Amino acid sequence: MMETLFIDKSNLRIEDVVAVARDFVTVMISDDTTDRIQRSRNLVEKWVSENRIIYGITTGFGALSHTRITGAQTRELQRNILMSHASGIGTPLPEEVVRAIMAIRLHDLSLGYAGLRLETFQQLMALLNHGIWPIVPEKGSVGASGDLAPTAHLCLVLIGLGEAFYQGQRQAGLAALTAAGLTPIALEAGEGLALINGTQVMTAILTLVVHDARRLAKMADIASAMTLEVLMGSDAEFDPKIHAVRPHPGQLDAAANMRRLTRQSGIIQSHRGCSRIQDAYTMRCSPQVHGASRDAIGHMQRVVEIEINATTTNPLIFADDQEFKLGGNFHGQPLALSADYLSLGLAELANISERRVERLVNPQLSELPAFLVVQEGLNSGFMLAQYTAAALVSENKVLAHPASVDSIPTSANKEDHVSMGTIAARKCKEILHNTEHVIAVELLCAAQALDLLNRQTTLSPGEGTRAAWHAIREKIPFLEHDRVLSHDITTMVGLLRSGEILTAVQTAVGGLK
Repeated sequence: MMETLFIDKSNLRIEDVVAVARDFVTVMISDDTTDRIQRSRNLVEKWVSENRIIYGITTGFGALSHTRITGAQTRELQRNILMSHASGIGTPLPEEVVRAIMAIRLHDLSLGYAGLRLETFQQLMALLNHGIWPIVPEKGSVGASGDLAPTAHLCLVLIGLGEAFYQGQRQAGLAALTAAGLTPIALEAGEGLALINGTQVMTAILTLVVHDARRLAKMADIASAMTLEVLMGSDAEFDPKIHAVRPHPGQLDAAANMRRLTRQSGIIQSHRGCSRIQDAYTMRCSPQVHGASRDAIGHMQRVVEIEINATTTNPLIFADDQEFKLGGNFHGQPLALSADYLSLGLAELANISERRVERLVNPQLSELPAFLVVQEGLNSGFMLAQYTAAALVSENKVLAHPASVDSIPTSANKEDHVSMGTIAARKCKEILHNTEHVIAVELLCAAQALDLLNRQTTLSPGEGTRAAWHAIREKIPFLEHDRVLSHDITTMVGLLRSGEILTAVQTAVGGLK
C-alpha cells in the first residue's frame, strides 16, 4: 500500500485522493512546488506594498468588492472572511470527505496560482498529516464562488478557531492544534479568499462517489448474472454480435462481463431450446441498461479527473507573467450537471435491480418458492427485503431531481447564477448509498435462489456466479427460517464495499471491465 504521496504531482488520480481520504496516506511536496508558491506570494506582497487594487486582497468580497482595504486591515480582512463565511449548518461531513477536500485543495494550491504563503500551505498540510478532522457542516454551499461556507469552516481550524475531531474527540480547533503540537497562524493579505474559493467540497464528494460507482457497476453485473441463471434466463442476449452493432462503450463492457460471469453454466445449458422465446427486459436488456449507467460513471470520472488537477480559485496569480486575472473557475457547473447525470445512472441500476428482485421473490414470475423460503406462510422469507428495495428506488426517484436546473442569486445579485453543485454531489452520494443496498438485496435473493435450485438439481452455475455465491456463503448462511434480515443486508453491503465478492469473482474469471 502507498505510504507517502506527493500531493503536487502533475496528474493527481482518483485513486490518489481515495488513498489519502481512506487509507490516511501522508502527503508531501517537492522543492519545485515550494519555489512556485513562494514566487507567487512574493508578487502578491509586492502588489500590496504598491497599494494596487486587487479583488479579495485589497478589496472586500462579492458585492463589497468596491470597498478598499489597506494597511493592517488586510490581515483583519482575512480572519473576518473565514468567520463570516463559516455559516454552514447540518451534519458534519464524514472524515473521508474532509480529508479528500484537503488533499484536492492542497493540490490546487500547489500549482502556485493562489498567492498564499508557504507557511499557510504547510499548516493545511500539517492538519491532514496529523489526522485533524475539521468539523465541516454539510449544508450551506450554492456551488459558485466555490464551496465558500464549508471550506471556511475547514480553514477556521488553521487559525485556532472552529471545531475539529482529533484522536476520536470533538474539540475546539485551538485544542486540536495544541494536542497535535501545532500552533495557530495569522493569515496575511489575500490568504483567506485563497483558502476557501474553489470547488473542492463538491469535487471531493464526487471523487469518492466515482471510485465506489465503478466497483458498484461490476457488482450490478454480478447480481444480474446470478439472477438470470436462477430464473432460467438465456445468455443469448450477451452475444458479442448483438452489441457490436450498437457499440456504446458501457454496453459492450457490461455484456462482456455477463458473458464471462455465466461461462460454463450448466444451468443455462440445461434449458437451451426451451419454449421460452425471450427473457423479460430486466434480464435481456441488462447490458443496455447497465451500460448506459456505466457511461454516466465514465463521464463523471472524466470531469472529476480534470477538476482534481485544476485550479479553481479567484483571483489567479500568474507569477511568470507578473499579472493576475479575475475569472470564474470557481463555478461548479461542470460538476453539477455531471453529478445530476450520474445520479440518474445510479438510480437506474437500482431500478432494474429491484425489478429483478421482484421476479425472484414472486412465484408467478419464477419457478421458485414464494419469497424464496421453505414453509412459506410460517416464514415470510425475503418478502420485506423487496419492500426495502422498493422504498430505496422510490427515494432515489425523488433524489434524482436535478439540482443543477436551479439557481438563486446571492451577494446582492453580484453572484446571480450559481450551480448548486454541492447539493447535486450530496444527492448523488445518497443515491449511490441506496443503490448499494438494493443490489445487496438482489445478491441475497439470488444466492438464496441458487441454494433452492441446488435442492432440485445438480446443475452448476457459471464460473463467475459460482465464485460470487461461495463468497457470499462464507459470511451469510442460507435462510432456512426467518431471521432479522437487516443484519444480512448490512453484511452484504460490507462484502460489496470491501471488494471481497468482486475479488473472488475476478480470481475465478479474470478482471471484469
